[in-house]
Amino acid sequence: MTNEYYSGPFKKPKMKSISELQPTILTIFGGDGDLTRRKLIPALYNLYIDGFLPGKFKILSVDQRDVSQDDYNKRHYEGVNQFSRRGKADKEKWKEFEQYITYVQADITNNKSYNQLKSIFSDIDKEWKVEASRIFYMAVSPNFIEVLANHLNKAGIAGNSEKHRIVVEKPFGHDLESAKNLNKVLQGIFSESQIYRIDHYLGKETVQNLMAFRFANALFEPLWNRNFIQQIQITVSENVGVENRAAYYEQAGAVRDMIQNHILQLICLIGMEPPVDLQANSVRDKKLEVLHAIRHFSEDNVYVNAVRGQYDKGWIEGNKVKAYREEDNINKESLTETFAALRFFIDNWRWQGVPIFVRTGKRLQETTSYITIQFKEVPHKIFPSGVRELVHPNLMVISIQPQMGIRIHFQAKKTGLDMQLKPVDMIFNYSDSYSNDPPDAYETLLNDVMLGDATLFMRSDQIEESWSIIMPILDVWASNPPQKFPNYPSGSWGPPEAEALIAHDGFYWHTFTEPLDINPNAPSLAKKQS
Repeated sequence: MTNEYYSGPFKKPKMKSISELQPTILTIFGGDGDLTRRKLIPALYNLYIDGFLPGKFKILSVDQRDVSQDDYNKRHYEGVNQFSRRGKADKEKWKEFEQYITYVQADITNNKSYNQLKSIFSDIDKEWKVEASRIFYMAVSPNFIEVLANHLNKAGIAGNSEKHRIVVEKPFGHDLESAKNLNKVLQGIFSESQIYRIDHYLGKETVQNLMAFRFANALFEPLWNRNFIQQIQITVSENVGVENRAAYYEQAGAVRDMIQNHILQLICLIGMEPPVDLQANSVRDKKLEVLHAIRHFSEDNVYVNAVRGQYDKGWIEGNKVKAYREEDNINKESLTETFAALRFFIDNWRWQGVPIFVRTGKRLQETTSYITIQFKEVPHKIFPSGVRELVHPNLMVISIQPQMGIRIHFQAKKTGLDMQLKPVDMIFNYSDSYSNDPPDAYETLLNDVMLGDATLFMRSDQIEESWSIIMPILDVWASNPPQKFPNYPSGSWGPPEAEALIAHDGFYWHTFTEPLDINPNAPSLAKKQS
């Protein structure tokens, strides 16, 4: 059986027979945790359904809970039913898939647990008559990463740089110093090629499509520079609160949780130069160039370029919700920011002087993620007075979630005898263009790990440079506690200071409230935020 494997729109097509994929043992530390139930097992189940798992494959779910194999399978079957993009699992297919799963009760801080794993690996290799590839997925709290790495090293079960890989979830460090220390520990045990620092945002179909959009089309790349683009905006908003992540979020905040990783990676994809090829290091080198070119904040200009906020009580979708300080397990006088808006500049020939505004937060009006490219105005307006005042800027809107697509917003003549202009849209919508559902981000990334493709994963120098960019903001904010928290009501678009930040340059935040449907009667989507 042969499949055409295409892992993301900008990757090389690969012809892979299932039998050609390396026999693989995937060990998940934190195998009964929330991430495994919500993301990893549903993703692996979908890969199985689509024929993208090796013929010889085993999942070792390692956790300390005392639970039977049947109970574990039942719990994760319910997780697939609830969280899989396909909806409820096919019972027969699940029965086949669950044969791949073995639950291992073990204490990850105890040497004996790794001797137990070593024995299991040996037995599987003997059964398969081949040395299997080993993937160690660290779906655990960040403070256990170093513990796991040292135990793996001591047990001698992850030392083959060709066949053994580790996957590290974000957050990778709490600040620049801790990120450097963690890199030092991991690189002292594993080769850099073995370390896969995962950022699920990079596995999203629309995010991957940015490179195809930019580098496969002669139409757009010549315009992708300071000569034609006036400003760039990135919005990543959530209408939910901290939910079950209170303990983590209270220590992290919006900048660490979203900007240091997800949003800076989006800036890299928007700003990077064309790589010479699509090999992992070629792409990652170009991303690193962008990070090096991002203007660092000085202590004096942090408050000119950065705004923070914390949500108050309010209304979300008709329901009254709590303030952040009223949430369970949150300090009643917490100074953690749940909103951040920043202005970045990339100091190079392509982007000099083009502001990049980003905003992200919780308990905002909508859950949505999109990138807005605003082009410069035409150099000479030939239309009569009364018409030219109604001309809107040309926009390109790249929607990441909840819908996926790209919209180009431009001017056209309105039907009639007079010269009247009307904003119109050209739309590429994934759901209209493709009949199959796009893979979940974790499906793409897990398959890439199995194939040894590190293109969509963070390298150590990228991680450290990302932290170095945001550390001045975090340091200034830590030494100057906010005086007005909470400062925006739930259900709004954040504090008024975020409006002042972008208004300083003569702009306003673009919000997009209508779906990416091709509707010729739809009004303009570019709306000034009230």
